[in-house]
Amino acid sequence: MSASIDTHGKKKILMIAANPGTSPTTGWPIGFWWAELTHPYWTFTEAGYEVEIVSPKGGDLVADGFSDPEDASGYSAHDILSLGFKKSAAHAALLKGTRSIAGVELSAYDAIFLAGGQSPMVTMIDDVALHSFVARAFEAGKVVSIVCHGTCILLKTRLSNGDLLVKGKTWTGFANAEEAYADAWVGKKIQPFWIEDEARKIPDTNFVVNGMFKPFAIRDGNLITGQQQFSGAAAAELVVQTLGR
Repeated sequence: MSASIDTHGKKKILMIAANPGTSPTTGWPIGFWWAELTHPYWTFTEAGYEVEIVSPKGGDLVADGFSDPEDASGYSAHDILSLGFKKSAAHAALLKGTRSIAGVELSAYDAIFLAGGQSPMVTMIDDVALHSFVARAFEAGKVVSIVCHGTCILLKTRLSNGDLLVKGKTWTGFANAEEAYADAWVGKKIQPFWIEDEARKIPDTNFVVNGMFKPFAIRDGNLITGQQQFSGAAAAELVVQTLGR
């Protein structure tokens, strides 16, 4: 029997990474988190998907220092996948001159995937255009996947009927225990707010967390969320399971 042929073409994933910013609490330059971009990217490309990396505002992207496997802190020294992406000229070029979501036609993609990092808590939390983009993708039946601090947008993203996207949904994001650990590790308050604290204030939603810094991702309908930087590949794999290979 001859091998089956995919007559529908490759699945297409739109990955959205945060633009660079400055933390109001630490004064640090902030950006996307390497592992939350590179590990899902690997999962998607290994599944045979086409992937485009964009950003809310467009332009060059910059990663959080602690997420850099070559950072002097050694915090992400284990992340050889990100190291390979960073050192590959062809891959590193994908983070230069990114398109803005304003120029993206959603109908061309099967799913969107938002990476986290420190920047989303500052640059994405009040980005109404991004919230609207995500809501339109969700209402169009696209798979919407968001990981780590990127899930902060779900605190404010509303559908066309005015309801929060997460109304009636089970979802996850960076946990209070993880925030406390990170603050203790660097010796100062890092984030302007904690996602879990804010999520617990929302009626009619179910925010859940798993073990601290353990891979954890959940799917509720076409919403897929991952808890933190070790959950990017898990969330991406749920996308692949949902869309098929």
